[in-house]
Amino acid sequence: MKLSQLVGQRLREAPRDAQTASHKFLVRGGYCRLVSAGLYTLLPLGRRITKKIEQILREEMERVDAQEVLMPMVLPADLWQESGRWDSVGAELLRFQDRNGKDMLLGMTHEEAVVHLARTELVSYKQLPACVYQIQLKYRDEARPRAGLIRVREFTMKDAYSFHTTQESLEEYYARMHEAYERIFRRIGLKDCLSILSDSGMIGGAVSHEFMAIADCGEDTLFVSPDHTSYRANREIATSPLKFVKEDPLPLEKVETPHCQSIESLAKFLGIEQSQTCKAVFYKDAKDNLIFVNIRGDLEVNEAKLKKALQIPEFAFADDNLIRSVGAVPGFASLCGLDLSKIKVVVDKSVVGSSNLVVGANEENYHYRNFNYDRDVQDKSNIIVTDIATVREGDPCPVTGQPLQMLKGIEVGNIFQLGTKYSAAMHCEFLSPEGKTKPMIMGCYGIGVGRAVAAVIEQCHDDYGPIWPMSIAPYQVEIIGLNHAQPEVADACQKLYDELQAL
Repeated sequence: MKLSQLVGQRLREAPRDAQTASHKFLVRGGYCRLVSAGLYTLLPLGRRITKKIEQILREEMERVDAQEVLMPMVLPADLWQESGRWDSVGAELLRFQDRNGKDMLLGMTHEEAVVHLARTELVSYKQLPACVYQIQLKYRDEARPRAGLIRVREFTMKDAYSFHTTQESLEEYYARMHEAYERIFRRIGLKDCLSILSDSGMIGGAVSHEFMAIADCGEDTLFVSPDHTSYRANREIATSPLKFVKEDPLPLEKVETPHCQSIESLAKFLGIEQSQTCKAVFYKDAKDNLIFVNIRGDLEVNEAKLKKALQIPEFAFADDNLIRSVGAVPGFASLCGLDLSKIKVVVDKSVVGSSNLVVGANEENYHYRNFNYDRDVQDKSNIIVTDIATVREGDPCPVTGQPLQMLKGIEVGNIFQLGTKYSAAMHCEFLSPEGKTKPMIMGCYGIGVGRAVAAVIEQCHDDYGPIWPMSIAPYQVEIIGLNHAQPEVADACQKLYDELQAL
């Protein structure tokens, strides 16, 4: 291929909204073109790169005995209704009706479709374990597409799904797939890619890992031990041991705190540390049920942990009227004196483990000193006590005790131990040796092809453009004639080109 014949112009300027190196170089270099927000056309150079990545994916999937299939991108709603995700997934799922009025969707993930496949094709324990995969377009109606190929609406993904008779079989295969992913990311040229513990999110499951390409422009925040090995977790599930000052409980004392509606102003007014206060945060679920969260004043609520504790997909901040409807006073609220029987209450471990905190008195301009959870909350039957705190850089590592480091990363892959979440809901069962039907135990494993391209550029570039690893470079050899106007130079270049093409 002659450069003059290549479709896709090189541009002098990057897009005005391009903030990442990969976005700038992919557009300027003629690898892709924007069609609409979050929608890109891959030009020949870009497509050559993705095809090479896809070939590596196929080779590594074959090594772990996965078989390639191709499921439709357009799916009927009834499959998602079976799993329950038709109602639980938000606006990012693009729904529509066909000409007959049947509810349909564009697949953003294919758990339901593959379960439908498995329950018709895999019926006996003799057929398990089994794994299928596809390299397929998906669509997620992102609210704010950004950063070129890193966050888009339509994207290509390699997604694999395994089916097992036992948890032990799943764990064994999960480990094999984890190793395969490490090989894949090495082969495509990622220099620094970490496997970290993660939250399963809307996919579900008990155990999951994300593969993060370390990059300053990454959207994800992860916390790691100084050796980058002992502990690795994303912000959504990262933990850190809290320090408590345990004291003998002092008598509850009501004090006037005029206009102290924030933790900062309260601590300043009373001359105490923010860690000696309790923060009250109110949310509401999709049905406008109040959620009352309590956490130590120096900490912030981790909303991913909170969603997991409550087992709900979404919530929003509650308004003052809803807060007042249960007897709480915005800015001066606490658990003291409230009827908690009709409120969803979540209390962070930091509140339970602390002594003599300052909390709201549920009265304008008043707080209580010396609140102690065990003593001052009588009815704990409706309270969830768990870790909902956001970890900060420098907090102690839960494994080594050393200060945690915070890194930014691009999520290029993820793997999940799904268990029976989908198979039980959709009656995907196998016949055991004893003749009993049991739900299949599942795992799922995804890699974003476009994100992988962008991540490689973020780690492998200079001021002038990408430095492609040989394994995925669009062309491995470039022939440059220093004075192509001279016939002998042009002829020599053409001869060398023909010889290389013949190899």
